[in-house]
Amino acid sequence: MGQEFFIKSDGLESKVRELLPSQGGLGQNFDLSASTQIVPIVDLTESAEGSNLRSDLQRSLSLGSVTSFQVGNTTTTLINNTGYFRVVGNMNGFASSTTDRNANFVLTDGVTSKTLQTFTIAQNTSTQPNIIMPFDFMVFLEAGHSMTATTTAVQLQLSGSTRQVATILGELVDP
Repeated sequence: MGQEFFIKSDGLESKVRELLPSQGGLGQNFDLSASTQIVPIVDLTESAEGSNLRSDLQRSLSLGSVTSFQVGNTTTTLINNTGYFRVVGNMNGFASSTTDRNANFVLTDGVTSKTLQTFTIAQNTSTQPNIIMPFDFMVFLEAGHSMTATTTAVQLQLSGSTRQVATILGELVDP
């Protein structure tokens, strides 16, 4: 059997009142106490949130959960569903001796468009090196919104995949 000790500390009581206002900071005539008895604590946070995976594992890519894309010299709609999505991949391209080359990710609601990310390979008349730039970002789409990818040359590719990680209500989608 454990022993119980009462703790009288204005500092601790003040902190409890600050952190637990809905509990009235322990209320009137209650004292903080400690015990030598071991009480196990079980953390059910992830289960209560609707997933049994750690948040870093929940963002994993899998064969059945990704939609692959490759965009070159065109505009392609990558996502037109609601929810939270992970977009991962790379931009791969060569410089041109005559013009800059651009690759863009754009969000639109059908009327207004906003560029999320732009990759530019500047004109280069002396050498034409191959440039690779990775990307990995999250995007949220409401009803009626979509995300497109555009490149201005065949020699400039956006390649990667998208994966829904949560519904529009924030419910996690396992890989």
